[in-house]
Amino acid sequence: MRVAREGVPERDPAERAHDYREFTLTRPVAELRDQGGRCMDCGVPFCHSGCPLGNLIPDWNDLVYRDRWQPAIEALHRTNNFPEFTGRLCPAPCEPACVLEIREGDAVTIKQIENAIIDRAFAEGWVTPQRPAVETGRRIAIVGSGPAGLAAAQQLRRAGHSVVVFERDEAPGGLVRFGVPDFKIEKALVERRVEQLLAEGVELRLGVDVGVDVDAAELRLEFDALVLAVGSRVPRDLHVPGRELEGIHFAMDYLYERNRWVAAQYGPAPALAPPPAAGISAAGKHVVVIGGGDTGADCVGNAVRERASSVTQLEIVPEPPQLRPDEVTPWPLWPTKLRISYAMKEARETAHGELDFSVVTTHFSGAGSVASMHIADAGREPPFATVAGTERELQADLVLLAMGFLHPEHAIPEQLGLELDARGNVHAPAYAASLDGVFACGDARRGQSLIVWAINEGRQCARAVQRHLAALPV
Repeated sequence: MRVAREGVPERDPAERAHDYREFTLTRPVAELRDQGGRCMDCGVPFCHSGCPLGNLIPDWNDLVYRDRWQPAIEALHRTNNFPEFTGRLCPAPCEPACVLEIREGDAVTIKQIENAIIDRAFAEGWVTPQRPAVETGRRIAIVGSGPAGLAAAQQLRRAGHSVVVFERDEAPGGLVRFGVPDFKIEKALVERRVEQLLAEGVELRLGVDVGVDVDAAELRLEFDALVLAVGSRVPRDLHVPGRELEGIHFAMDYLYERNRWVAAQYGPAPALAPPPAAGISAAGKHVVVIGGGDTGADCVGNAVRERASSVTQLEIVPEPPQLRPDEVTPWPLWPTKLRISYAMKEARETAHGELDFSVVTTHFSGAGSVASMHIADAGREPPFATVAGTERELQADLVLLAMGFLHPEHAIPEQLGLELDARGNVHAPAYAASLDGVFACGDARRGQSLIVWAINEGRQCARAVQRHLAALPV
């Protein structure tokens, strides 16, 4: 409590908005030790309740404080296969649950320390492939190479099983590769983890669209277990007049295009040739992003780097309070409060960014292509109805829909005849789906969620597969 919290340092928004390198920086070791020393080794470490992975946070905070970095990465890897992913992309629900956060804004900088541990571990050569001591002879197919699929693959391969990961895109990583921009996580970090899995014996089959190129039912017969880690990829649409106009796209279509462009310009090059570009670009346009979450922020960040004429981000809900509302989300819950994204900081710094709350879209207009969107104030409570007399027009040459995702694509569940839950996800309460030998994890099972949940789901699903394989006749 004698040492002040020092958050993650960032590159200047005006500078970083002109390149695709990561915008966060790392503190010197002495400062990181001080920040680790702020962890009080609480009798009840509430950070554990905030972390879906159950990371041993007080343990590795103390190890960093004592300058014992190699034991720190060992403690970190006990619960987390890819700390460099979570250290960059997780919103860190552990920090609002920190006991020091009772005094708001004073939590231990857990995410910063996690990131420093894994970055040093790679730099020192402490992260090496771990091949299994014994081969079991069991074969497992995993569909999807996002964080959930890769975590499940690593756990099952290290248990001695033969693991084949099927991915329909030209490179592995899922949305970490194609949805999240390089300025949040450089793709060389994804590539080195993939290389580790390959060295451990995981087989990767790229450009294979299960459900189209390969029948899912055939995979079930060929393998001892089938794991669906396909993510939640059906986007939420906006059903208003004019939606059919050119220039209105789902956010992920734009982000895939930008990530593929960055890979072509700066690497790493994908193993296979990418599909032809659709030509979605924000350059010189008045861009409107509908949706205030991480996906929307990533669209804003890319539009800024493309030199959009203006970038406006719209959110249908009211503006949250500046500080934690204790009557709504008391400590140690994740607080509902205003957070300005890294991307909006960049947009504002470059003098053409705006973030508006309580806005509803009534319709789009334009001659073939969108030119304007018509908006109004939204009511403060669901269903956020239009407030009469507040209608107005907003110039828009490119509209990106970043309103979240509904459920996984249903081609594979339909081929297998799997039961779905009420929200359209694969019904797999304990990771086992309704068909024997078929499992589901990540967003395909729980719906759109955080990367920490994806990795946790992959690890837990691997345990369920292990139990299933143990029960099979020899």
